[in-house]
Amino acid sequence: MTNWGLTHLSIEKDFTVLDVGCGGGRTIQKLAATATGGLICGVDYAKGSVAASRAKNARLIDAGRVAIQRASVSQLPFTDNTFDVVTAVETQYYWPDLVEDMREILRVLKPGGTLAVMVESYKGGRNEILHAPVMSLLRSTRMSVHEQKKLFTMAGYAGVVVFEEHQKSWLCAIGEKPL
Repeated sequence: MTNWGLTHLSIEKDFTVLDVGCGGGRTIQKLAATATGGLICGVDYAKGSVAASRAKNARLIDAGRVAIQRASVSQLPFTDNTFDVVTAVETQYYWPDLVEDMREILRVLKPGGTLAVMVESYKGGRNEILHAPVMSLLRSTRMSVHEQKKLFTMAGYAGVVVFEEHQKSWLCAIGEKPL
């Protein structure tokens, strides 16, 4: 799903990119392979995920191309207008305050920068019958295509587009920080 979602983004070799909820660090590796002259940052709320992501990306960290730290999407430890692209893969479900957390990401994006949210559990998705009960037990937030568009717009993003790969139950929502 991540590979598919990234095809909807334009990432230049010198971009500064943030992966929110970097988990085990696989997306960071993919981003570093594209932005070969840029900086890739990762944040995750879980200590174990930060450790796993750092271990997976140790060579890139040593080379100064990747930085990973523990942080919440609600309080990102970066200055305003830092990132060209922000990705969030399979993490939006657990954000404490969706609108405010989307605005926090907007704060750290450069004007014209892009946020891409990728999920495989969403309302109206092919696997909804299977995913809904489990995601409910996890107290996660699942949204429809329409709800994603509305969330991006409410948080201040422009040019919002949602791509859906219905056969695989994948969704990629993209929005830009206004210039």
